[in-house]
Order: sequence, then C-alpha cells, then structure tokens
Amino acid sequence: MVTRVLVVDDSGFFRRRIIEILEADSRIKVVGSAANGKEAIEQVAKTKPDVVTMDIEMPVMDGITAVRHIMSSNPVPVLMFSSLTHDGAQATLDALDAGAVDFLPKHFEDIAKDRDQAKLLLRRRIHAVARKRSTSPSASASRAPVKPAAPPVNIKRGQFQVVAIASSTGGPVALTQVLTKLPADFRFPVVVVQHMPGSFTPAFASRLDQQCAVKVKEACNGDVLAPGEVLIAPGGRQMTFKQSGGAVQVIISDGDAGLHYKPCADVMFDSVATVYGGKTLALVLTGMGADGREGVRTLKKQGATVWSQDEASSVIYGMPMAVAEAGLSDQVLSLRDIGPTLVKTAGG
Repeated sequence: MVTRVLVVDDSGFFRRRIIEILEADSRIKVVGSAANGKEAIEQVAKTKPDVVTMDIEMPVMDGITAVRHIMSSNPVPVLMFSSLTHDGAQATLDALDAGAVDFLPKHFEDIAKDRDQAKLLLRRRIHAVARKRSTSPSASASRAPVKPAAPPVNIKRGQFQVVAIASSTGGPVALTQVLTKLPADFRFPVVVVQHMPGSFTPAFASRLDQQCAVKVKEACNGDVLAPGEVLIAPGGRQMTFKQSGGAVQVIISDGDAGLHYKPCADVMFDSVATVYGGKTLALVLTGMGADGREGVRTLKKQGATVWSQDEASSVIYGMPMAVAEAGLSDQVLSLRDIGPTLVKTAGG
C-alpha cells in the first residue's frame, strides 16, 4: 500500500529535500507540495493525501492556522516540523492542540546522529501516522488477537499509592485529556514519561499546569512525590525514584547511554516497581514502539494494576498494543473514559 504525502514548507530547498527523502521509499508517493498554509488547504482538498508534513512559520498563512482549517474541512494526519527552541515548543504544542498528530525536529541532526538513520526515522513516522487513517481489513487480520477488556476492577481504597503513565506519539493530547479530568484533591501522585525533547518538556508541563486542577511540573532531582501533583520526566534524561525518610524522592540522571528512549517508560516503571510494587496503577497510552511493556511486566509480577488505551482512540497503537497483546492489561479503555474511570476507580 502506497502512502500519499503532501509536503508543505515555504523553503523550496527544504521541500525538495523532504520529497527526495520520502520518495527514496517506494511505498511513499509525494502527491503535491505547498509554500504556505493557504496553498496547503487547497492542495489537501485537491490531492487527498494520507499524510501532510507541515512547517509552522510560513507567509500568507502559518502552519497552525492551516492545521485548524484542514481538521475542520478535510481531516488528515499532519506531521509538524519544528525547531527545538522554547518558542518552537510553544508553537508545536499549539499545532498539536489544533489537531496535528505528531512533530519532528526540522534539523535532522536533532532526530539522530546518523543522517541515514534520521531519514529512515522520518519515513517510518510517515508510515506510522498514515496507518491511523487506514481501515485495511488485511492489516487488522494479520494482527495477533488482543486480550479483551476486563470488567472494571473493584479497587479498594488504599490499594494504590501512585499512578504512573507512559505515552509517546499522540501523547501530549492524550495526557491533556486524562489529566484535565483529575480534581485538585486527587489522592495520589502521578508520574509521567512522555517521549519528547528536553527543550519541550518545560513548556509542556507549564501548559498542563495552566489547564489542569492538579499541579503539574517538570520533575527535578530531589522532588518529593505528593498527592495531587503530576511530575513530567524531563526530555533527554531518565526519571527514577528512591525512598528517603518516609517520602519518595525523584532521581533525574542521564541513565544508560545505550537506551533508545530518554526518558524511557521501562526505566520509570522498573523504578516504580521497586518503590511501590503492587500499589501502582500503570497507564500506557498512545505511542510508537513497545516502550513500557517490560516495565509493566515487572509491575504485574508484583500485583500492580495496568490499563492501556484502545486502538480506536490511539494516534499510534504501538505501546498500548504491545502491553495488551502480551496479556498485561487489566483494562483496555478508550481515551475519553480513562480520566473519568481513574477518578471513579482510584478515588478523587
């Protein structure tokens, strides 16, 4: 199956570069290009692409405004190209709020040290977001059966002491939907790994803090976990925990240099298992790959409860699928139900 792509950027050089990279994959066909948001809207209606790559800053109409128009008239997965700066982070989060599904750094050296690897990652991301739109029966038929959602778990008060959440592609929007449902007096601390660059996590945490009743901040070394507070792992670092004088403290470190993900959900879940064991509620939300599955496996051995997001509401059904197909998920929930179920089940 060929993925049809529309490339949008005001730089003719960058458009040609992206087209060349994408069309090196025989399964990708670039069906058009545009130099600004207004042209992008027209080209989406004309070419009916499976995916749009979109720059943010452009003349005539910027990428964020274009995304809003596209989502209201001809919805299609949009992958944003962003600069890894504070302003770039704010604009990218605005684009995600407008309906974009994901983003990539505009400078390829920020994607991967090896240029060929960066090109491969770009093509893989295009295929991944395109699959969200696909309804191919053969794709569903080839997938291993997922364990059916279990009936709601009857949680006794006091069973949980922490909520640990992992997400990646599509995660910023998913986390917003979950965390904005929590009341200010939520009874447990919440710790989060979201695959995101280090220049983005402060802006993301700040935005969530403004939107949520609970307190949200980027985690710092030495922070103490507290009820009604959400700690977001800093991008490019690892977040673990330790018992200290009756409290649980955050440890922020560079971690193992060989790890692909920084922050890594498996690392966080393993550490949560060491400190909290079975008194953990773990949530695995939308994202590419399988990060979180092995950490969840460790938690399950200690009696923890695990929920995963369902396929229909996931932008990329990778991380939650890995958990569900391994038989590790106690409940498979739609995104719209996770926040309310968390408040109802875990206590508010």
